[in-house]
Amino acid sequence: MSYIVKVERTQNKFINKFEINNFITNHLSFEYNNIDDAKNSQLAQELFYLPFVKKVYITPSFISIERFNIVEWEDVEEEVKNLIENYLNSEKEVISEVKKEKNNPISIYTESTPNPSVLKFVSNKLIVDGSFEFNNIDEAQEMEFAKKLFEFSYVKSIYISKNFVSITKYDLKNWDEITLELRNFIKNYLEKNEINFKRKKVETEEIDLDETSKKIISILDEYIKPAVSSDGGNILFDSYDNDKKLVKVILQGACSGCPSSTVTLKNGIENMLKEMLSDKVNSVEAING
Repeated sequence: MSYIVKVERTQNKFINKFEINNFITNHLSFEYNNIDDAKNSQLAQELFYLPFVKKVYITPSFISIERFNIVEWEDVEEEVKNLIENYLNSEKEVISEVKKEKNNPISIYTESTPNPSVLKFVSNKLIVDGSFEFNNIDEAQEMEFAKKLFEFSYVKSIYISKNFVSITKYDLKNWDEITLELRNFIKNYLEKNEINFKRKKVETEEIDLDETSKKIISILDEYIKPAVSSDGGNILFDSYDNDKKLVKVILQGACSGCPSSTVTLKNGIENMLKEMLSDKVNSVEAING
């Protein structure tokens, strides 16, 4: 089979079309913006070696090439035509199959939180089984995903739970400067990697909780946690002082570190516990995780 290439001008003065008398791909078309894109096409790579080639578009019956504004087509189109014709007649493969890395398509969207320093990145799939908070890179040594997030200089702390990641940033950057970068990193990482992470169990003495503490935990789990989770945070029971009727809770993720949201949440929990446990609770103290 002999290939003949015919040059055809287009309405765009920067683009030339090189028509071919036989099909060169299996009913598929391929677009390449640079030589790195052209890993599966030696022909496209050879075209990019020409210094004036900006983009290459390969279809079953023609090749379109966009040039940089450093030459005129009339000066170089014959050279390009001959290159394509000689390549095709050498019976080399136009498009080769490239093994694609298996990945797991994931979509990530962002949600704002009551804490302006925290943004919630939500996945359409489960990320981890459990909840984990990291306040610095040293705490993240056993989770590669969190460790890599801390390599971004503006990441202050990370809270990961079920299908979302809450990131607290330093004030040196605005969210509109870094959101896309973080979103792309999280998406690409999760598509290529599975996070199998469990904290090592630390042996501690079992604490025998009194009935009031058990009721407080139950109320937090049933009424408070779902609400704060939707805002990218978490709340944990710390302790209950029966004499002072004081409840201490630990705030994580978006709930932590923001004075206004801390006060709002503390007051909300305090009012609910006072109402549901009558004279058992006088006050709530919120501790940032």
